[in-house]
Amino acid sequence: MAREENKVDVIVVGGGPAGISCAVTIARAGKNVVLIERGKFSGSKNVFGGAIYTQPTREVFPDFEKTAPLERKTVEHKYALLGNDDATVISYKKKHEDPVSYSVIRGKFDRWMSQEASKEGVVLAEETVVRELIVEDGRVIGVKTELEDYFCDIVVLADGVNSLLAKQIGLRGDLKPEDVALSVKEVIKLPPDIINERFHVNSDEGCIYEIFGGPMSGMLGLGFLYTNKDSVSIGLGVTLSELIEHRVKPYELLDKMKTHPQIAPLIKDGELLEYSAHLIPEGGFKKVPVLFGAGVMVCGDAASFVNNLHWEGTNLAMISGKLAGETAVIALGKGDFSEHALARYQEELENSFIIKDLRTYKDLMSGIGERAGEFLGYYPKKINSFFEMFTSVDSVPKREKYHEFIKTFFTERKISELFKDLWAAVKLLWSVLIK
Repeated sequence: MAREENKVDVIVVGGGPAGISCAVTIARAGKNVVLIERGKFSGSKNVFGGAIYTQPTREVFPDFEKTAPLERKTVEHKYALLGNDDATVISYKKKHEDPVSYSVIRGKFDRWMSQEASKEGVVLAEETVVRELIVEDGRVIGVKTELEDYFCDIVVLADGVNSLLAKQIGLRGDLKPEDVALSVKEVIKLPPDIINERFHVNSDEGCIYEIFGGPMSGMLGLGFLYTNKDSVSIGLGVTLSELIEHRVKPYELLDKMKTHPQIAPLIKDGELLEYSAHLIPEGGFKKVPVLFGAGVMVCGDAASFVNNLHWEGTNLAMISGKLAGETAVIALGKGDFSEHALARYQEELENSFIIKDLRTYKDLMSGIGERAGEFLGYYPKKINSFFEMFTSVDSVPKREKYHEFIKTFFTERKISELFKDLWAAVKLLWSVLIK
């Protein structure tokens, strides 16, 4: 087949939130766009906790709440600091008239998004693997699949955290163990009325747990639990470097977390429906690759667009995909697909919350990583021991208890270590609030 007969305006690689948002933006502008997904359908290989956020989703699908397969609207966030057999739980609950987020199951939600994109004119090529990019005179002009070559003016890479295609053309290097977390998740079936009772919510309401410590104590890792209509999603993510250093497997940590006295009653008598694992970019701003070149742009997880502190990923994916799509439409209108023309994508990202937020937390992972054992191990346990002391009644004067508790900091840890912890915390606060 001749090149011109096998050519479209844009090819988007990856059928997740970033790729779909990009493709639908381009299709709505009347351009020809093909969305290539290696799975059976969009969402079949995607893994997350998880929740999608209302405002950014509306930017791409304004009426999504009418037809999208949503699980529960979030009304409560809980932060659980786990000790060995105790826990301190902080809760924030508010019933928003306009929900901030919804729990979803990606296999259902991504498939719905791809179907909506198809209605807008996006051509879906599912169960298709892109082997490499076609480059001519320094510009990306198409893709090679296992079937044949396809040509286009612009390729958008939304092919996930590994993005071998971005690596092929030198936009990114090899991932290091400290740059990614391995997340494991189980979906556990429970009757809706049991979920409502255990999480103190109504049938359309949901709760999110963010979990610190416990079996992950001393490691750079966090756990999560999300309520769905008739199931809960529970899992955790730990950086690969920590797993290697501690010689532990993530599913072993998840099994331990599920038996903790704070967590076990929430999932009691549940039926395991699904187990999955997935790599998550953890490097933040400092690990963002080159985002554009002649004839190519990178968005979503492939661009390391994840805000670890706020558990945000799908919103960064959708908005970065939308911005890449808008840039592609402008470039197509001008007939200019050079690196200079696509630099607009970088400029739009710099002006958006995406790069601004990533830059705000650019020192977060390095700062926490240096003191992970303390910030995510020692101090959560100390908070639990404080409340154990504070709530106990044993005829010992309260002042004596307070003095004894304060003394434990100096008997359990060296003064030099306490100063290192304090200095690391000050640096993190300085980088977030002042810099």
